[in-house]
Amino acid sequence: MSVKPAPTLSGQPAIVIAHRGASGNVVEHTLEAYQRGIDYGADFIEPDLVLTKDGVLVARHENEISGTTNVADKPEFADRKTKKSIDGRDYTGWFTEDFTLAELKTLRARERLPDVRPENMKYDGQFEIPTFEEVLKLLKAHEAKTGERIGVYPETKHPSYFSSIGLAHEEPMLALLKQYGFTDADDPVFIQSFEVGNLRALNAKTEIRLVQLVADQGGPFDLPGIRYTDMVMSNGLAEIAEYADGIGPSKNLVIPRHMSGRLENPTSLVSDAHKAGLVVHPWTFRIENIFLPTEFQGGDTASANGDIKAEINTFLATGIDGLFSDSPREASQAADQLLAE
Repeated sequence: MSVKPAPTLSGQPAIVIAHRGASGNVVEHTLEAYQRGIDYGADFIEPDLVLTKDGVLVARHENEISGTTNVADKPEFADRKTKKSIDGRDYTGWFTEDFTLAELKTLRARERLPDVRPENMKYDGQFEIPTFEEVLKLLKAHEAKTGERIGVYPETKHPSYFSSIGLAHEEPMLALLKQYGFTDADDPVFIQSFEVGNLRALNAKTEIRLVQLVADQGGPFDLPGIRYTDMVMSNGLAEIAEYADGIGPSKNLVIPRHMSGRLENPTSLVSDAHKAGLVVHPWTFRIENIFLPTEFQGGDTASANGDIKAEINTFLATGIDGLFSDSPREASQAADQLLAE
């Protein structure tokens, strides 16, 4: 496949989004991970947002935190372990909405994928769970120091569930974004969600750009019977364009994989989305073999690093407008190299 890039929707270079920070290099969703993402050249950093019992937005991949913190080692919180059904799935563990911020601040982050990223385990126990405000302060401090404005790309996690327990994302998130200078479509900010209802609600409340996340299977929890694969058909994209500014598709929807693990030919998704006026930011580009197409793998183990730059270049050729990566250093290098050619 050719690596000559097709035009992005705006004609500007594709953006690099540090997925949960530089999560391939340090424990995800920590201030250190976000700072590394900035240092490694990302244009945006991406915090997943959940809420505490006292209504504070914090950055965690999920509200169930047994796999990303040391909460199970804390005897004072043993009685908080519980079972819950969230978005139709049953979970057992500890949940952010059952803790105050002060209590969460006594915990420390742990590597979520220790078998894949054993090197990151050396950071276990070093970092707090950051609030969304602390993430925004980090961006402001970087801007004040360097004059460079890095964007933020928050995801609302399980918005229907949190709304059902009286802890909706929208108001506190928009208030903080406004406080730190992110208010309209010209600011470097996108808000993303796998659900539809909260994006429609946000569209009525803000000029901030919105992105509909779409997986390669299943559908939005708040729209039973609707499949993501239908949403990326031409009529589905037109409907998304009524309330959002872009899509964040699984990269398999942009370039599928053959059963052998190799990439097949690109679909028409990028050009179809562009025709609907939508930017396309696929996820997630990771450097380890276990995540890479067969032709870009290297080394002998699933956790060994492969040629992520070659994979990214292949996707940039489709005209994508940006990409999420756990390895923003390599992603930025790939984007910069292609731009220079």
